Amino acid sequence: MYSIDLMVKEHDNILKLINVIKNACCEILDGGEVNIEDFEKMIQFARNYADKHHHGKEEIILFSKMTQHLGNLAEKLINHGMLVEHDLGRLHISELETSLKQYKDDPKTIYKLGIIGGAIGYANLLTRHIDKENNAVFTFAEKNLSSEILESIDVLVKDFEKNAHEQRVQEKYLGILEELTSKYCSNK
Repeated sequence: MYSIDLMVKEHDNILKLINVIKNACCEILDGGEVNIEDFEKMIQFARNYADKHHHGKEEIILFSKMTQHLGNLAEKLINHGMLVEHDLGRLHISELETSLKQYKDDPKTIYKLGIIGGAIGYANLLTRHIDKENNAVFTFAEKNLSSEILESIDVLVKDFEKNAHEQRVQEKYLGILEELTSKYCSNK
């Protein structure tokens, strides 16, 4: 299914960000400086690619169709599982951003701790979350939604992607990811 395949590929990109985050945090723990600009780019990618672009398709299209057509089990899975985790990811990114701003104004160790805590909280959450979506949620949707509903999801996702492509969303944020990956993940 086009939509699910695309979302899994996007998960691969988000997992690349997770590796960047972990390596950037390790550099700090090894005595390196906090690269504020790079962490700001990580936040941009998390907010605009992982959340608005990727989670936008999940929340607006796929999860909506699942809760409309698959009953109580899907409602619980989505509303009390996946959406809660999306919100928790937003909280981790917000905490990371707050600590980064505090560190920028006053470079104290306590703010470094907040940077690492927010970043690693996000990384660990998204790693588990992606595994659940790839191996349970998406499979559940593909097995239980009718072919007509699955086709309608594909149409809506293609439209979503077309609009994002026109705004160069993928190009911009995958470019940021490539830059960060080459800096933090080559030879590690």
